[in-house]
Amino acid sequence: MCCLFGMIDVNNNFTGREKSNMLSILAVASEERGTDATGIAYNINGKLHIYKRPCPAHKMKMSVPTTTNVIMGHTRMTTQGSEKKNFNNHPFLGNVNNESFALAHNGILYNDKILRKNLKLPYSKIETDSYVAVQIIEKKKALNFESLKYMAEQVEGSFVFTALNHKNDLYIVKGDNPFCLCYFPETKLYLYASTENILVDAIKKMKLKLEKPERIDMQRGDILCIYGNGELMWNKFDTNSLMENWQFPLYSSLTKRYYSPYHNTFEEAETEYLEDLKSIAACMGYDSETVDYALQVGFTADEIEELLYEGGF
Repeated sequence: MCCLFGMIDVNNNFTGREKSNMLSILAVASEERGTDATGIAYNINGKLHIYKRPCPAHKMKMSVPTTTNVIMGHTRMTTQGSEKKNFNNHPFLGNVNNESFALAHNGILYNDKILRKNLKLPYSKIETDSYVAVQIIEKKKALNFESLKYMAEQVEGSFVFTALNHKNDLYIVKGDNPFCLCYFPETKLYLYASTENILVDAIKKMKLKLEKPERIDMQRGDILCIYGNGELMWNKFDTNSLMENWQFPLYSSLTKRYYSPYHNTFEEAETEYLEDLKSIAACMGYDSETVDYALQVGFTADEIEELLYEGGF
């Protein structure tokens, strides 16, 4: 339940101050899906920089130079690995053939520990499940369509990944989590966020005099690369490992969303989801008793989550 966000100013039409302001608005709007930590990744003269802090976006100063035209961001709601240890937060730094890349993830991976064992991945102090994606890419010794396809077909759970290399190429790997990407063709500006509501709200608050954007639709199983010059290239991966393809008995949809072979019971999965749901509610000003009452009067957990993201009860 984190949020990905970012921008690509292909022709460097905006000043550093303008881009920093746009980025800040995007990040604050993304707090809707996570306030535990905030991070961004970008390049300066071909050198990758990652700036992240264990705080909500509105408390983090966004500042990028005019020469930076691609910024990848993330707001986090903690599920695994304490956000107080900043190395657990997104984006994560990776390295292939002495070239750096950054990766961010929205979703939950359930087989990270098994993958580390089966693929003989090196020990890391990073506790976040998402980091296994970085290690798999590093094991393939490249950040490209082939390595991203392999990674996406190994991990199990729900996900959208973004990855940025030192050449300003941004990769997007679309699993079953939401993702919204818009393009302003005259300005040659890309903006993205995890949900359409977040992106639309942020664009309105930017108050920019821009042409009407085009929506670039991504389907589950798509891998998109937006090169530094603005060109697009597409690829695909097999989606059998996505959570929505798992088989379940007749249990509630919330149990289906959180259950995996690594939970002992469906009840354990349901309990975990409800705990996360109450954490979301707390971030939005509602106590756990409010969630319990809504459940008692007949709302499902899915309906409660939808109400929270749409503005509350």
